[in-house]
Amino acid sequence: MGNVQEYKCPCCGGAIEFDSKIQKVKCPYCDTEFEMETLADYENEVSGDGADQMNWEMDNTQEWTLAEQEGLRIYVCQSCGGEIVTDENTAASACPYCDSPVVIHNLVAGGLRPEYIIPFQLDKSAAKQKFKEHLKGKRLLPKVFKTQNHLEEIKGVYVPYWIFDSKANARVRYRGTKVRRWSDASHNYKETSYYAVTRQGNISFANVPVDGSTKMPDDLMESLEPFDHKAAVPFQKAYFAGYVADKYDVDKEKSVHRANERVKNATQDAFAATVKGYASVSYEGGSIHLEQGKASYAMYPVWILTTRWKGELYTFAMNGQTGKFVGNLPVDKSLMTKIFLSTTAVTAAIAFAVQSLVYFL
Repeated sequence: MGNVQEYKCPCCGGAIEFDSKIQKVKCPYCDTEFEMETLADYENEVSGDGADQMNWEMDNTQEWTLAEQEGLRIYVCQSCGGEIVTDENTAASACPYCDSPVVIHNLVAGGLRPEYIIPFQLDKSAAKQKFKEHLKGKRLLPKVFKTQNHLEEIKGVYVPYWIFDSKANARVRYRGTKVRRWSDASHNYKETSYYAVTRQGNISFANVPVDGSTKMPDDLMESLEPFDHKAAVPFQKAYFAGYVADKYDVDKEKSVHRANERVKNATQDAFAATVKGYASVSYEGGSIHLEQGKASYAMYPVWILTTRWKGELYTFAMNGQTGKFVGNLPVDKSLMTKIFLSTTAVTAAIAFAVQSLVYFL
């Protein structure tokens, strides 16, 4: 015997069957009834999704020239293995990511040359001020984090980014619901109607950034966004003077997956914003075809602070262009315990007072 084809309910996802009594397809889980023509239209919509076609031009970057290599040095972190690039006049004694000692490796050899760079717009004093503001109002913060010596550990780093540009033709399906409620003398009623909503059109993406360094957590770097790529200029190694740069360890090909995710999510959100008049809207499926996809290599400015608290490394970062500051703060557990115990004691005292009042009434 052949396999029995199972059809899913477009509303709840349960298995649906043809009901010979009503001559309709009915879902036994949500009791929704479907005309055969309605299901046929829905199947046509679903089958029209197709597969994503997300291809990028990947061969547009250049390697360092011999003249540029002569004026650059690579420092290698003995702990995390990070490779830090800087000019020959800038010393790098500690890794900006884990604060471990670094050793000079040699001249820059191999690897790709950045096409663009956003120069630092904010200096170390601005980063110090933002760090102080970040600490304000944090009752559970250990006192050691408020001392000035930790502010001296801030380092200016050019972080590698892969920048993706593309035009996209997208077809996206959503499920919309409308809810109607009414009552009579005996009962309250609720009717939920489901709608298949399709959006199709073109959308352009410019300067979609993907962090090219594994040393910086993706969530931390994405929290620093946005960077204004309009301020980017053609790369010159003179911008490295006084700063260090992280050499990418995630190449373009490995960054494509994250770029595709960001493009797809942005497309779904943009098209969903046009679906109005429904109680709820949820994404169901679709496809995206990229055209003229291009990836380029850029350096973005970031101030980084790394410090340790009870053996654990904490990393903070500030966007060197906009001043946006991010990073998780440690918690003084002993202080948190004291606050918890004092709060519990007050709550218990209030409860006891209420019980006593009730008892004596």
